[in-house]
Amino acid sequence: MHLEELEWFVALAEIEHVTEAAAALGVSQPTLSRALGRFEAQVGTPLFDRVNRRLRLNPYGQIVLEHARRSIAEMQSAIDRIDAMRDPDTGRVRLAFLHSLASWYVPEQLRRFRESAHRIAFDLFQGPAPEITQRVLSGQADIAITSPRPKASGLVWHRLYEERLCLAVPRAHRFASRSRVRLSAAAEEPFVALAGHTGLRQLTDELWAEENIHPDIVFEATEIPTMEGLVAAGFGVAVVPVPRDGGDAKVVHVPLANLGAKREVGLVWDRTRALSPPGERFVTFLKSIPA
Repeated sequence: MHLEELEWFVALAEIEHVTEAAAALGVSQPTLSRALGRFEAQVGTPLFDRVNRRLRLNPYGQIVLEHARRSIAEMQSAIDRIDAMRDPDTGRVRLAFLHSLASWYVPEQLRRFRESAHRIAFDLFQGPAPEITQRVLSGQADIAITSPRPKASGLVWHRLYEERLCLAVPRAHRFASRSRVRLSAAAEEPFVALAGHTGLRQLTDELWAEENIHPDIVFEATEIPTMEGLVAAGFGVAVVPVPRDGGDAKVVHVPLANLGAKREVGLVWDRTRALSPPGERFVTFLKSIPA
């Protein structure tokens, strides 16, 4: 199989329509259809179900997609490593990170790193923790900055720093004047939370379970600023990291007294896949920053 055909297959799997995929790839529809036919013949089975003029990956296709992405990522990694060997001050780093780190930590470290390595480029992706982990495992990202520590085997973890968690409440709330509060005190409050697939939600679920709280969740958000905006509007309270910049002025952040009310933010990469020299350089830079 040619690398180009693997890339075409991945595009088809993501777009799920031959005509639209062909346009995105800049090839003719017959060319793409013939390539798919050859690809499926080599595999020995159809990889898509045809549903209402669209394509849907079948279980065989899901397996091939996983390995196709890895193969493409490995080849790109090889090209990047060769480029870096020819000129170690250039190359690309594919970095994935949490939404909640996009406002301060990641931009600040990228700025500092690029002061001495301005010719190294970055491909950036931000998303929830499970998706970040999957991108590293599939080879779509070289390095990730995430929390909590992923449970997947095969990943290297390096702790970067720790954040305390707090209860975000409206300024007029009964807890707003407290220096700290135990989460159990808010058991009867309505909660604004992150969606269930996020790392912070996992930590919040653990805290609720420890306190035997069955929360009344009034809204599930995708980002922390949305949570704090709804808290400010009086929809409920929320468990969030203590903000580095003070956060929303309409919200008070009361530190949680629970011992487990913290999250570790760390660096992960695949131990089975060698980092490129630029990737190694960036990892070494982040490790040198005091926790």
